[in-house]
Amino acid sequence: MKRLKNTDPAHDVLGYERRPLDAIFAPETVAVIGATERPGSVGRTVMWNLISNPFGGTVFPVNPRRANVLGIKAYPNIAEVPERVDLAVIVSPAPTVPGVVRECVEAGVRGAIIISAGFRETGPEGEKLERRVLEEARRGRMRIIGPNCLGVMNPGTGLNATFAAGMARPGSVAFLSQSGALMTAILDMSFQENVGFSAFVSVGSMLDVGWGDLIYYLGGDPKTRSIVVYMESVDDARSFLSAAREVALTKPIIVIKAGRTEQAARAAASHTGSLTGSDEVIDAAFRRSGMLRVERISDLFNMAEVLSKQPRPKGPRLTVVTNAGGPGVLATDALIRSGGRLANLSEETRQALDGLLPAAWSRGNPIDVLGDADPERYARTLEVAARDPESDGMLVVLTPQDMTEPTATAEALTPYAKGTGKPVLASWMGGQEVAAGVSILNGAGIPTFDYPDTAARTFTNMWRYTYNLRSIYETPELAADDETIDREAAAGIIREAREAGRTLLTEYESKRLLAAYGIPTVETRVARDPDEAASHAADLGYPVVLKLHSETITHKTDVGGVRLGLRSEEEVRRAYREMEASIGEGFDGATVQPMVSLDGYELIVGSSPDPQFGPVVLFGSGGQLVEVYRDRALALPPLTTTLARRTMERTRIYEALKGVRGRDPVDLRALEKLLVRFSHLVAEQPWIREMDVNPLLASPRRLLALDARVVLYPPDTPEKELPRTAIRPYPNQYVWREELRDGTRITIRPIRPEDEPLMVKFHESLSPESVYMRYFHMMNLPQRTAHERLTRICFIDYAREMALVAERRDPATGEREIMGVARLSRPAGLSEEAEFSMLISDRYQRRGLGTLMLRRLLEVGRAEGIQRVTADILFENRPMQKICRKLGFTLRRNTEDMVMKAELELLQPAA
Repeated sequence: MKRLKNTDPAHDVLGYERRPLDAIFAPETVAVIGATERPGSVGRTVMWNLISNPFGGTVFPVNPRRANVLGIKAYPNIAEVPERVDLAVIVSPAPTVPGVVRECVEAGVRGAIIISAGFRETGPEGEKLERRVLEEARRGRMRIIGPNCLGVMNPGTGLNATFAAGMARPGSVAFLSQSGALMTAILDMSFQENVGFSAFVSVGSMLDVGWGDLIYYLGGDPKTRSIVVYMESVDDARSFLSAAREVALTKPIIVIKAGRTEQAARAAASHTGSLTGSDEVIDAAFRRSGMLRVERISDLFNMAEVLSKQPRPKGPRLTVVTNAGGPGVLATDALIRSGGRLANLSEETRQALDGLLPAAWSRGNPIDVLGDADPERYARTLEVAARDPESDGMLVVLTPQDMTEPTATAEALTPYAKGTGKPVLASWMGGQEVAAGVSILNGAGIPTFDYPDTAARTFTNMWRYTYNLRSIYETPELAADDETIDREAAAGIIREAREAGRTLLTEYESKRLLAAYGIPTVETRVARDPDEAASHAADLGYPVVLKLHSETITHKTDVGGVRLGLRSEEEVRRAYREMEASIGEGFDGATVQPMVSLDGYELIVGSSPDPQFGPVVLFGSGGQLVEVYRDRALALPPLTTTLARRTMERTRIYEALKGVRGRDPVDLRALEKLLVRFSHLVAEQPWIREMDVNPLLASPRRLLALDARVVLYPPDTPEKELPRTAIRPYPNQYVWREELRDGTRITIRPIRPEDEPLMVKFHESLSPESVYMRYFHMMNLPQRTAHERLTRICFIDYAREMALVAERRDPATGEREIMGVARLSRPAGLSEEAEFSMLISDRYQRRGLGTLMLRRLLEVGRAEGIQRVTADILFENRPMQKICRKLGFTLRRNTEDMVMKAELELLQPAA
């Protein structure tokens, strides 16, 4: 395998001439196991599709009962095939498949497409059969698509390993589908609409190769410009979101997810044999990874086309130019209902339009250029309106009236296809009369739509895509220093409850848990008798609140376990005794808290597990009617301050929090940081099953958790069965406090998104020589510190790569400084191998920092199961070579690339 040069992890993904899934998408030899000549059979159709669409390779039919199939010599089994086979297409009956896969592994086959049905979709016996297939595949390094799938097409090479009735046209859209029947319908439609594909994949039940594998592979495919997905269920949530977050930054991923309603979800489950998760959680997951979810199949391909032809809008404001009022109204309704906004015309724009449009023009947006508009009027109006800074995109609508010139108008608009810096969409309404104009616009790169409401919804979808990506890669603030979070104290509270056999924390324990993560709580004291309750009340000051203290009762209000506004010792004592008498079993005492004035808003912050995506964070309106109002938004932990703000923005209460009717706003930045700390608590303490803070009081003066409830998983739950977060949390286990040879105290820790400002200063400290040694070429400061580049460096997926930074604090000012960065990156599809790179600030070189950082990076590699670490080092970089030799690397000279190749075996491969 020859490595392709990688000069900058911010822009280049490590590539290999042969990747594991190449055996499926770009095979040189294919065996069809179960090939036959029986008319109408899957085995015959697959054979015919492979040989009638030349892909540059050889096809071998495998059938023990035939000497040849379709005139091609057949072999009794895969072992008898005279060449090594890259891809096996298996169409034999389900019970035979485990044995077939075993033979393929023994023959060195690297990829398989199992078209056969009869697996998990049939029930428990089918599930057992699948497990046997996977066990056999794992004996080698064979990857499997399917079972129960239509197959795979690679139109660019001519590979058609499916039983579809036709071959897709080549194009730039990769289509992945969990429904084979839907794929055949889309394929048929694509011939009529002249849509082409870079890949056409039926995923089946995803026994092995899942969404994450396919998205990551197609992300590195130069022929693929966008990925569209029909999905019924998610397989490995972490792998799926990990790949999507990386690829969506450069290639749009558009998804239609079936199963939005409970009835549809049940239908999908029976069809695929998989469970579907909460639709709200699915929405949150797609937003979190930068994907765009659409509701119509037509939108899948509309969005793929539009995002490939036009720039993404910077905001939700659309300007509509039309020659008729009705279509403008339809576009406006669709725009507003889908979450977009009409752009306000600036005074400068109005005056300019007054000078070129008839007096009867609409003088607002939509801009009605009137029914007699000629091509020049359309073009000049578009030019003026597009210059307006209040507008983020343009929609031009034409209806064929007597005076209208659809073809000439389309020609007049073509210069604006790319020149405005904003997306330009068109709706040429009509039939044959507008067909030539539609063709001209499409050819120029201006997407056209039959109806203006469809175009308006498409614009809003474009904005949502931009908004999702911006949410992920906008530089957040640091919510809390590590010193302010006491993870050990939190774990200790949970451990004590588990050791006592409990699954419910008391309110007092729950608030201590929140406090360990820096979440402010109302002072709470536990009383075991009326005297102790009265004593605590006197210390805290009246009025006070008395609440049930119980290790078994979850909802205190339901059993009369809350007494408010107690103003004297006598009231406290009486309330305690009455509570004890009425509740009886489960009464373990009472908590005493000061009566807090509800001078703000009651919010709820909570968490519960999703069967596919693990823990999910909830934010919204709180109080006793929380289930009634259902004003809430969901998000996947861990959050950044940017993601926390986006979550809050999706609730109705958010508008009130900003200040309404003369009321001062809540400290939203403090609330963002509280949500971030809460999300870290959820992500880092896996024994928590459910948690809610209700109410969380939010006022201009303070944020305060007034009540809290925490439910744990049963103590006998195996730790490996605890749900994990869909997005890997910050790896706190890789934080070290170190001291350099000169006594400088530093921290070595994983990089985080909040480090971007520090990384800018770090790059400002580098000499041209250090930059050249690291990147193998010169890179100026603006290039190195561009936000788009630093997002790829700081916003990493800890499941795919690890970057450590060395940080010091100025003893006088407390300011933080990054001294060096070391990175371990796994090439696509090769999880057991990683490449390292390192860069040390000039003023901290030759002080032992490089050796220390690389040693820690190798520790991370071992802990993450990486077997082999490599690096390319310039000949001139003697210090780096010296460090590698010191730590056990083998170095060899590669004169072809003018580098030293460094290699180190970290772990022995598994037997």
